Parts: sequence; C-alpha cells; structure tokens
Amino acid sequence: MSISTTGVPSRADPAASAPVPRPVRRRLPSPRRWISPVVLLVAWQIASSTGVLPPEKLSSPWTVLQAGFASASSGELGTAFLVSLGRVGAGFVLGAAAGILLGVLSGLSRWGEALVDPPVQMLRTLPFLGLIPLFILWFGIGEETKILLVALGVAFPLYLNVHSGIRGADERLVEATRALGFTRGERLWHVVVPGALPQTLVGLRQSLGVAWLALIVGETVNADAGIGYLITNARDFLRTDVVVVGLVVYAVLGLATDALVRLLERRTLRWRNQ
Repeated sequence: MSISTTGVPSRADPAASAPVPRPVRRRLPSPRRWISPVVLLVAWQIASSTGVLPPEKLSSPWTVLQAGFASASSGELGTAFLVSLGRVGAGFVLGAAAGILLGVLSGLSRWGEALVDPPVQMLRTLPFLGLIPLFILWFGIGEETKILLVALGVAFPLYLNVHSGIRGADERLVEATRALGFTRGERLWHVVVPGALPQTLVGLRQSLGVAWLALIVGETVNADAGIGYLITNARDFLRTDVVVVGLVVYAVLGLATDALVRLLERRTLRWRNQ
C-alpha cells in the first residue's frame, strides 16, 4: 500500500500486484530412469557372452541387434510391420465403432442400458482369446479371424469407459443447464461429452494395449505374413534373435500408439489445467 500526495493511503493497483505467470518449463526425463534398463542389458550381454545364457534359449542383445538390422535391410521387417499395422488398424476401427456406439446407447438411455448392458457384460466376462476356435470355425483361418479378434478385444474396454463416463457426468451441471433452457443436444455437447471424454481416452489407451495383445495371438493362427508370422517362422528354426526382434517391434508399436493417445489427451483436455 502506498501513500498519496493528499496523505490518504491509496488502494493497491490489482494489475500491478497480480502475480506474473511464469513460463511452463518442460521437465526432461531423469537419467536415473535409464540406469536399471542399461544394467539389465549389460547383465544380459554378460550372461550370453559367458555361456550362462545359451543362445538356443535366448540370443544376446548384440545378436538381436544384428538380426534386427539384417531383417530391416532385407525389407522383411518392413513388410511384416505394414501387414500387422493394417490388421490392427482395421480391427481397431471396427471394435472402437462398436464399443463407442454401444457405450453411448447404454449410457444415454435407460432402455439402452437395460437391453445392451446385460449381454455385453456376459460377453465381457468370457476370455476373448478362448473364442479363437469358434472364430476359426465361423470365419476360417484367413484375415477375418485376426481382424475380428482385435475388434473384440478393443470393444469391451471402450464400451465400459464410455458408459461409465457418460453415467458419471456431473448431475448438478446437467440440472443447471436444464434450468437455463439448454436443449438435450446442447446438454450433451456442453456437459456430457466433456465429462465423459477423460474416461473415454483412458478406455482408448486400454483398448490399444489389448489390440496388440490380440494381434500377437491372432497372427500365430496360420499367418503367412506379419510380425506374428515372422516370430512363428523364427521359432521353427530356433532363431531366438528374430523372435526377440519381433517382440521388440510389438512393444515399440504399443508404446508409440499409447504416446499418440497421450498426446491427444493433452490436446483435448487442455481445459482441465486452466
């Protein structure tokens, strides 16, 4: 507080006293997080070099790296990558459409919940990988079985999260918008969709993880292309280095898709930090 020329204490200027926002600094990952992975790799290499870990059980990291370069140079890895990406993409689109549609129907309507939720919950409790024999009988051993297996794995996590997100919308906000005369469409757009979006994105991350798991299993069923075929073929020839290369590719793809969803989450949920 300052003293004016008339001797009367003047009111502090709110603009002048307001805290100046500091620029947000992005934290870099701590190098300590790399210690344990590097130690594991070194221990793995030492165990392989000393014969403690025989190559027919598991190849050394250096051999795996060489096999990865060889597969990439020959184009075999790139072709398998594209085939697997196409399968998981098609299955994800089908499963996400079904999961979101059913979740919206059961979340927005009491009748929808009564009709949709019981059969979905019954199917959800089944281990979907146990349905492979039936899928083979119904759809054969072609691409349909692999794509539908991925779709089935994607649909349930998205359904549960979309349904729960809609049901968990803030009732006070819904009542407030109803009192303000919002139409049903406006209430959905301004209250229900923003409220359900965080949990829907969580379901999206879970679904992508399950999609890669389903693809790994599906591609072991009479596949003639893809990462799974690469792994199965390498297993027959005891090429553990190529098997590890395929598993690393699966892991990288899973991490990449998860990072994309997290980026989408930061973009679409920016309002939560304001």
